[in-house]
Amino acid sequence: MADYQITNPYSGELIEEYDFAGREQVESALTLLAEGRRVQAATPAFERSNILLKLAQLLLERKETLASLITEETGKTISDSRVEIDRAYNTALASAMEARGITGEALDSDAFPPQREKVGIVLWKPLGTVLCITPFNFPINIAVHKIGPAFAAGNTILFKPGPQNKRSAQLLVELCYAAGMDQSVLQMLIPDIDGTSYAVAHREIHAINFTGGTAAANAIAAQAGYKKLLFELGGNDPLIVMDDADLDGAVSATINQRFATAGQRCTAAKRLFVHKSVFAAFSQQLVAATEQLAVGDPVQDDTFVGPLIHKAAADEVEERISVAVAGGAKVLFGHKREGNIIWPTILSDVADDAELVVEETFGPVVPLRVFDTIEELVSLVNRSPFGLQAGVFTQNLAVAKQLFNQLEVGLLAVNDGPGFRAEHFPFGGIKESGVGREGVRYAIREMSYQKALVI
Repeated sequence: MADYQITNPYSGELIEEYDFAGREQVESALTLLAEGRRVQAATPAFERSNILLKLAQLLLERKETLASLITEETGKTISDSRVEIDRAYNTALASAMEARGITGEALDSDAFPPQREKVGIVLWKPLGTVLCITPFNFPINIAVHKIGPAFAAGNTILFKPGPQNKRSAQLLVELCYAAGMDQSVLQMLIPDIDGTSYAVAHREIHAINFTGGTAAANAIAAQAGYKKLLFELGGNDPLIVMDDADLDGAVSATINQRFATAGQRCTAAKRLFVHKSVFAAFSQQLVAATEQLAVGDPVQDDTFVGPLIHKAAADEVEERISVAVAGGAKVLFGHKREGNIIWPTILSDVADDAELVVEETFGPVVPLRVFDTIEELVSLVNRSPFGLQAGVFTQNLAVAKQLFNQLEVGLLAVNDGPGFRAEHFPFGGIKESGVGREGVRYAIREMSYQKALVI
């Protein structure tokens, strides 16, 4: 039997089976990528930019094929998959633009005595070979968020996609080659655990850009040694509804940023904090809007909520909901399952120590938590070990500024949800939500080092 089977999360149909790569294949790929560093060194920035521009165009041309592959592999709705390819286009385009604008600085030595009439020229240089590890939920856009900046900076790339995403990842790599990337500059492998550990510790890997879970990140960090680490590790992101909030906007953000992708997003609105004065009105509007969502086959254009990635994921979410209900939570809507589909679920009165809200729950469930004061709210939000992003709906700029200063997160979106992301904005969190920043310009810096020439 093959090492891995790709199955359709909705139908259960077997799509493909294959064997993982081992140490020998990793070694061969890294040897080729070491040679490719000379290719990158000989490729000027404008040519790297042109290659990334071509990649952006190819992503648009193959949009429907890529979107269909994502939907088959992950169960993401086809409309959501199409949006992902549009975002990947933007990411490739931003990478192309930034490739031409990687600038350094000149320093005059006379700032401090003794004056030596020297000038320091500081430039950004590629680290070498970057290991890029991506998750299942945004298999193309997150991959481009890693490959694009790494390539723009002049690195070579070993790309390890999620095992479910083998077919979509292969097509992405083929498009990279068609755009002009040399095979010695980009290699894709899906190694087994031993092969992955071998790559992580290998001396020919100089940086690791990983999106995934904390346990895997801990293992990578323990094995990596003195490598540059760029980790995006998920979150337990709050969406806050203040007493002066636009409730229509808050309801829309909750639905789009919690139930889309079946809640399987690191920036999903996983905890809803609603001021006591608007709690009843908000919860009623949210339930009414949720009742209208189409749930089912992800290939249908009007489906909003499809299946979770696999049975184990659905089992975990269902168990957390059931335990919360057993602990006193009230079901306002949902708490229903069909196969790998968890119906969009809204709960109130969830205990603060329930696993559903303490841990990152990757599924379409909204736990509503009433609050009274900002001080209470800040305490509730900051007790989480995660600190990725947050959103607040309010018309009060002073409240927004206070929350920005006090919440332990990497981004606060005002009158939007925590799922806000623009491809050129810095993206990343603090605490257990990660190390470093993505976002094309910032990722280029993360995958480069500063080198000074004194003349």
